Amino acid sequence: MSKVVYSIYRVFVLIISRGMLVHGGDDAAKLVRKWTWEKLDSYVELLVGLLQDEEPALRKSALEILFSLLKHLSTSSTKSSPTPQPQFHLSHFKHIVHGLLLCPLSPRSKESSKHDSKTKLDVRENFVEVWFSVYDDIRWCFLREATTVLSKYSSAEYPQLLDNLLSIMETLSTFPTDPSELNSWWVEELGAKPPKHKHAKGETEEDDDDAEPVGENDEDDWRKFFDEDSNAKDAKKQSINARAHTLTFHQSLHSLQAHRAVFTRTWLNFLPHLSSVSTSSNRALTTRALNIMHRGVLPHLTRPVLVMDWISACVDLGETVGLLALNALFTLMRDYNLDYPSFFTRLYAFLHRDVLHLKHRARFFRLTELFLSSTHLPATLLASFVKRLSRLSLSAPPAAIIMIMPFTYNILKRHPALMVMIHRADDNTDIDPFIADEPNPNSTNALDSSLWELHSHIHHYDSAVSTMARIFAEAFTKPGYSMEDFLDHTYGTLIETEVKRKIKKEPALAMGLRKDLFPTTDAANTDDGVAGRDVVSELWVFG
Repeated sequence: MSKVVYSIYRVFVLIISRGMLVHGGDDAAKLVRKWTWEKLDSYVELLVGLLQDEEPALRKSALEILFSLLKHLSTSSTKSSPTPQPQFHLSHFKHIVHGLLLCPLSPRSKESSKHDSKTKLDVRENFVEVWFSVYDDIRWCFLREATTVLSKYSSAEYPQLLDNLLSIMETLSTFPTDPSELNSWWVEELGAKPPKHKHAKGETEEDDDDAEPVGENDEDDWRKFFDEDSNAKDAKKQSINARAHTLTFHQSLHSLQAHRAVFTRTWLNFLPHLSSVSTSSNRALTTRALNIMHRGVLPHLTRPVLVMDWISACVDLGETVGLLALNALFTLMRDYNLDYPSFFTRLYAFLHRDVLHLKHRARFFRLTELFLSSTHLPATLLASFVKRLSRLSLSAPPAAIIMIMPFTYNILKRHPALMVMIHRADDNTDIDPFIADEPNPNSTNALDSSLWELHSHIHHYDSAVSTMARIFAEAFTKPGYSMEDFLDHTYGTLIETEVKRKIKKEPALAMGLRKDLFPTTDAANTDDGVAGRDVVSELWVFG
């Protein structure tokens, strides 16, 4: 099969390089050209199907041939174009994108289902590593075409569409941040410096029916919405100082602003699909999207606040999704001046009993420490967080208590106004003024309370917990604890620590063994004068 595929590939490369698919000639030549295009389309359709083949070598060969044909077709279109602009064969590239996202079955497959396939792992990794993360023209065109696929095809009909697209976008770590980084092109002709932008209206590129070179058309109108403000801090750094919707295709590829615009459009079209249907699979995709939101998405959007509504809706989902959404929301507040007054109220709502028993509690403490790291937060607010965690520690496992102790210490060290909560000597009342059911952290009266819950852990059965609890009775001379040293504790690590602990003092043991350690019915207890007691049996008598 591989030999046949490569043989046909060499035939089509020869036909394309000789210009036999360009316009011109008599009726007979047009008829032959039409027939050749039909055969090329059938061959491309076969290659797209082979991306889902069971044989890894065929999958790899099919992807490489598809991109090689893209380069040859684009070069041929550039040479035959009546305009001096370099061309990109978009119609062929659409087939590649459909193969990666919609995943049609291999022609050699015997499966009946057509639209529920996931992109093969080796195909996706090969595409990302060789083309998507390397070449600027491939990345720009893929993001643009992916948006079109999302609008044309339903995730109900293609259940793996969202997963396939996210699997590719979440691996993108080479998005350009400076115009000088736009320097890698799969179609080499596109690397030529584009002409300077002209502000006169009505200048468009001619379209070729077969090659479909990308110019200014109705599909590019979306770029008007994503143009950055004229006073943007990096506007003066743009390689092409023009608004994105007025650029030609060639100029767009050399404009960082246009790259950010198409990136923004793709994410804004993708994210609402995750919230349209509340399913376990969509929830998993939402978690993955939020995982990269703060570092892989927000910095590259034209206006990061555009995703604020979607992130706010994710906070309402709670648990891991809500916590990750709070992280993205915090990034918007800190780096992009988003005003969200109820942020700490929403964070306070996450402090419930379950959060200390779930597997993501380490991430919760890591993010919460980040959220509360500012020294300008009011003492009333911070007292509520410290007091709520202190109260939750009464029913928390030892590993969670060990996280709460240094977390509380760091906050008290950073905010001396809270020290009164561990040095309240004049408190003679038996009623705790803390209002545990108050959802507003500014109205809980926590600052009038004390951290007696943490003090009670001095008598905890686990020695690690009792030792940590004593830090609040000592002078606060330590600069602070590194939370990373306490976030990986589990029952397993606690037991391992106890097993490896060196015994400094031998425990008291009875050196002589009593013969009547467990008296039977025939034995007599001379101390109380009771005869015939079965002590072991009495232990199992209830009522």
